[in-house]
Amino acid sequence: MSDFTAEQVKSLVEKIVGPIEPAGATHVDGERFENLKVMCELVDSLVTEIDGVGMHKDSHMASVKKAGEYASDFITKNLGVVE
Repeated sequence: MSDFTAEQVKSLVEKIVGPIEPAGATHVDGERFENLKVMCELVDSLVTEIDGVGMHKDSHMASVKKAGEYASDFITKNLGVVE
């Protein structure tokens, strides 16, 4: 089990990637747009990985099925993605 909470990981990622919120100043927003692209790529990669776990929701192995169901529920209920 991880020693980090989701909020701690989020904070670390934000520090590594940098701010993404536009400031309304061209000299700042170019860099923030690049940060936004990195953050979007990361989220896409994470969602793809979680979706891959969700493919195991019908497994005959209890622990694999549990993880698959959790991931599948997250994708459909939290993100609103329908199959």
